[in-house]
Amino acid sequence: MRIDVITCLPELLESPFNHSILKRAQTKGLVEVAVHNLREYSTNKHRAVDDYAFGGGAGMVLQIEPIARCIEFLKSERSYDEVIYMTPDGQTLQQGMANELSLKKNLIILCGHYKGVDERVREHFITREISIGDYVLSGGELAAAVLADSLIRLLPGVLNDETSALSDSFQDDLLAPPVYTRPADYNGMKVPDVLLSGHAGKIEEWRHEKAVERTEARRPDIMKKHKGE
Repeated sequence: MRIDVITCLPELLESPFNHSILKRAQTKGLVEVAVHNLREYSTNKHRAVDDYAFGGGAGMVLQIEPIARCIEFLKSERSYDEVIYMTPDGQTLQQGMANELSLKKNLIILCGHYKGVDERVREHFITREISIGDYVLSGGELAAAVLADSLIRLLPGVLNDETSALSDSFQDDLLAPPVYTRPADYNGMKVPDVLLSGHAGKIEEWRHEKAVERTEARRPDIMKKHKGE
């Protein structure tokens, strides 16, 4: 998989892509991530990429020209399955969407900033708009990192057996069950006996029961989906 991220603030993405699982995935050659500075595609002598909105109003708007130039350059080098725009009014990111996008080969992620992008970008270049929640961030960079993380960790070989994505919350429309580690008894706070029993069948049954209990208590909306309601 290759992910190209377009941003006017590439420094915001240095840490997420250069540490932990995302870094290891790149080192293993399982994913290629390229961050593109939108200012490098500006024809303005000051490398400006934003301007005032027509009709007035507060806030600046990212211009169509540098975005179009960047996307067209990338498309001249390879074909892309999706050109994604991170925006609060996009489709909310969920595990099923992450599963789907993790199967793609090449993705472009455009990070909005200021008051967003010229609407013509959304009309003519974007194939999918994604939100990570009903709130507003200063820019799309952190949202892009969240999306990329949710996809990359699903790629075969990225996670080891101890952190398998198959047991994550939402993969089976249930939240993950409680987990414990050593010591088995800490100041009288004990790990459930079944987890120490060594009986694989009983342990899996317990985990499923706890996953259902937790989902019913915390996310009844997901529980309805799990039951097919």
